[in-house]
Amino acid sequence: QVQLVESGGGLVQPGGSLRLSCAASGFTLDYYAIGWFRQAPGKEREGVSCISSIDGSTYYADSVKGRFTISRDIAKNTVYLQMASLKPEDTAVYYCATDPSLLCTIAHMGPFRYLEVWGQGTLVTVSS
Repeated sequence: QVQLVESGGGLVQPGGSLRLSCAASGFTLDYYAIGWFRQAPGKEREGVSCISSIDGSTYYADSVKGRFTISRDIAKNTVYLQMASLKPEDTAVYYCATDPSLLCTIAHMGPFRYLEVWGQGTLVTVSS
């Protein structure tokens, strides 16, 4: 069964760092691109980052460029989101999801309903 499990969320102060993990099972990372998404209270879900299954190329939303880094460990079948210089507005539930476009087309442009498998989410709270 294709499954994604996020972990690594928690409470962090503004300016701090946190690393999220997305552990994949039932497929390998050369089969699906993996995107990170977030949903803040009262807001719609938005794309954060994505890594291609073909060549590892990456996409970042403008709001996180220069602060977040997506990476993958193929041997561990895990995708990471390293978050630095965190801001209160980064507070959200963070999800990873499979992108069947392979090149992050759906994660980048949408619609998100075409992303096939979602993890359960992990909460990131940035607060003093």
